Amino acid sequence: MDKKALSLPILISLVIGNMIGTGIYILPAELAKYGTLSILSWIYTSIGALFLALTFAHLNNRFPKTGGPYIYCKEAFGKLIGFIVAYSYWAGYLVSVAGIAVSSVGYLGFITPALNANTTTYNPHLALAIELGFIWFFTAVNIIGIHAAGVFQLILTIIKVIPLFIIIIFGLSHIHLENLTHFTVGTESSFMAVSSAATLTFWAFLGLESATVPSENTRGPRDIFKATVFGTLATSIIYIISTIVLMGMIPALLLEHSPFPFAEAGKLLFGSGSAILIVICAILSGLGALNACILIQGQIVFAAARDHMFPRIFTKLSKNDSPIAGQLFSSSLVTLLLILTMDPNFSKQFDTIALLAAFLLLVVYLISALAETKFIFSQKTSLYKVLLNRSTWVVLASIAYSVWMILSLDLKILLLGAVLILTCIPVYYFTVRKYLYA
Repeated sequence: MDKKALSLPILISLVIGNMIGTGIYILPAELAKYGTLSILSWIYTSIGALFLALTFAHLNNRFPKTGGPYIYCKEAFGKLIGFIVAYSYWAGYLVSVAGIAVSSVGYLGFITPALNANTTTYNPHLALAIELGFIWFFTAVNIIGIHAAGVFQLILTIIKVIPLFIIIIFGLSHIHLENLTHFTVGTESSFMAVSSAATLTFWAFLGLESATVPSENTRGPRDIFKATVFGTLATSIIYIISTIVLMGMIPALLLEHSPFPFAEAGKLLFGSGSAILIVICAILSGLGALNACILIQGQIVFAAARDHMFPRIFTKLSKNDSPIAGQLFSSSLVTLLLILTMDPNFSKQFDTIALLAAFLLLVVYLISALAETKFIFSQKTSLYKVLLNRSTWVVLASIAYSVWMILSLDLKILLLGAVLILTCIPVYYFTVRKYLYA
């Protein structure tokens, strides 16, 4: 067995660490305006995420190769769709790296006013410098080797879930049931409240497919299946229970105006000194997600380059199996993105980056689910047998969920993402296709 292979605990930490970033530390406040009804959104989103996790686990059993969604879609629909998915998936992770860096530094604003976008002393140039420092530090970690990055990921994941468990365990006894009877806030219907809240909870599940991407650096499909499904399930449970605890501890109207809800919960449980500690854990949580995304971005580029979809230089690996050129180029593009989107309005910068990343990855999830549908239908001799297949209903639920999430996004983001994806088609026909068939 390859000693450099990512073990099951590391793969699970990759899945959990990629999904649990700084989002969970701020989402309870964002969801408070929808009242306790938003807990249903967590449940619905968790179910949709589990369907997607099962779909990706099945796809990896079919094609256990490095590249994840890119490999599945290329095998199902050919080189053009494969290239579009590789391009979209890679772009989605580049944008995600930028967004996580921005949100992680944003949490430092709790400690120093110079990084607090809500103060007049906020320094966007200092924030940019720290964001780039984080990105290039983890790029260096991943260049050292994928196993080193995996061990680092396991450590950060353990650190990030500890404060969540502490709040859950000690907060259960501080829940006030009257706080949980505030089912909705505002005048919109219950269905609209749940749907609107679901668009927020979805961001917290991006990265559920992470274990499938470095497939050839693992110990096999069985570990990937367990990591994908168990990692998604564990994350779902953490999200749902922690949100219930926070909403039970803090009244909705107060929670809605709290920029750091877990820090507020820490104050109630352990005093004001605990808030700093929880904020530090939130920052480390973001950095864990940043490390995971940087690991994935290099693997995507490597897989596409190996199939001559991306420049051949990206196939070069270090002695520790790290795609050096792919990581350096990807992080350079993230650096450029952060410089171009630098904005004194922190929320505006983060929202644009996060929504665009979500759209790009949702498109990848949808096409991957359609690929699994094609494989299922191609293996069955009759519609009756297809309908009896449990995987059929799993993948149909994945498609429905992906479409629902895409349609819930803002029109401006849909148009921006569509333009970004469409630009890769002429690139394919005028450069990649000529190279493939030369």
